[in-house]
Amino acid sequence: MFQIDFASRTPIYEQLYYNVIKLASAGAIKPGDKLPPVRTIAAQLGINPNTAAKAYRELESDGYIFSSVGRGSYLTDKLDENSAQKLMVLTELKSAVDKAVNFGIDKEQMTEIIEKAFERDSD
Repeated sequence: MFQIDFASRTPIYEQLYYNVIKLASAGAIKPGDKLPPVRTIAAQLGINPNTAAKAYRELESDGYIFSSVGRGSYLTDKLDENSAQKLMVLTELKSAVDKAVNFGIDKEQMTEIIEKAFERDSD
């Protein structure tokens, strides 16, 4: 269900966070669905349970899941397919911008690309 890239520079808890969002955007998990317990995820992925718990805390803090003591964690309806897809695209854009900056692409070049995309959209 969840996939972690141990070679990635993205922290594991963030990868897990975005895995939940990606699954929601794909319709694989729906509002009200119960998420696997933290210990189960940690065991399956070979990560520290505290790392999985941190991802769940962040998801809960952002309103994407709610937890009930003794019952588990559930997806809220805050992430409809449209908003989940937008969040994923924004995440990918941020990653692309970070890479561009690391490779020395300046702000003006990036701004030009973005402006051209909006010009095409308005035509």
